[in-house]
Amino acid sequence: MTPALTSALEARLEDRALWLRRTVLEMAVRAKSGHITTAFSQAEILCVLYYGGWLRVDPKDAKWPERDRFILSKGQGGLGLYPVLADLGFFSRRELDDFAGRGKILGVHAEWNIPGVEIISGSLGHGLPIATGIATALKRDGNPAKVVVLLGDAELYEGSNWEAALYAAHAGLDNIVCVVDCNGLGTIGYTDERARGDNAEKTDGPDLGSVADRFSAFGFTPRIISDGHDFGALWAGFEWAWTTRSSQPRVVVARTKKGKGCRVFEDKKGWHYRVPSGADLVSARCDLGLPENGFPGPVSELTSGATP
Repeated sequence: MTPALTSALEARLEDRALWLRRTVLEMAVRAKSGHITTAFSQAEILCVLYYGGWLRVDPKDAKWPERDRFILSKGQGGLGLYPVLADLGFFSRRELDDFAGRGKILGVHAEWNIPGVEIISGSLGHGLPIATGIATALKRDGNPAKVVVLLGDAELYEGSNWEAALYAAHAGLDNIVCVVDCNGLGTIGYTDERARGDNAEKTDGPDLGSVADRFSAFGFTPRIISDGHDFGALWAGFEWAWTTRSSQPRVVVARTKKGKGCRVFEDKKGWHYRVPSGADLVSARCDLGLPENGFPGPVSELTSGATP
């Protein structure tokens, strides 16, 4: 039985998404490190997966054998996953205060030693290949768990993804659900041509074209979500992916905006590695309802309630 999106749950999801963005921004600013914009683009996706109950996980038993395996392939989004895992109780919220600290568990890229994290995600493009191995093993063991892979569209330049997609479809790995955070921006620039009138910008790399069509060509069953920040649309997409009777793996392509929620870097090139400062930081905090000088206490005590 799939969960239902009630008005109360949707309000909670909105609350968690705002809290997540506030926490991500302050963690990165204090550490002077982290990929804020890629964490922002995936915020609603993670909130629906975890707080919406689509992922079967147990924070008290991170290695529960029948848990759904969540694979963060776009490893630079680790900054946006850590607060969710801490909030759910996989580890102490206090760990958020030491993000990217020497000798601390929360690095810029997620690693398998962090409770709730399945794999180390160093070089991009390896999440789906690893997921196919996990999904194959689960099927052979008769384990009903799903393998849910969050991919970035820019990492789909990597050929290992398409080798894995070909195998997943060939092997009928219907226990795999891919979600593509299709934000249109990579470290090198736009991954597709953006219509900007006289200032239209071309891609900085090979044009990916239709990501859904590419997955379909390799044997996946695709669904496109035109607004990957809309909770209702995401919910319908995940309901489709979880309940569709198919012998093939499914892929949900969610069109998002990198840096969603802060005007200074939303859908803008050049911010993948940058942490805002000065007027840019004031602007970002203003958009999130934070004090101009930042939250005065530990990051772990941030909420999405009234401005402190």
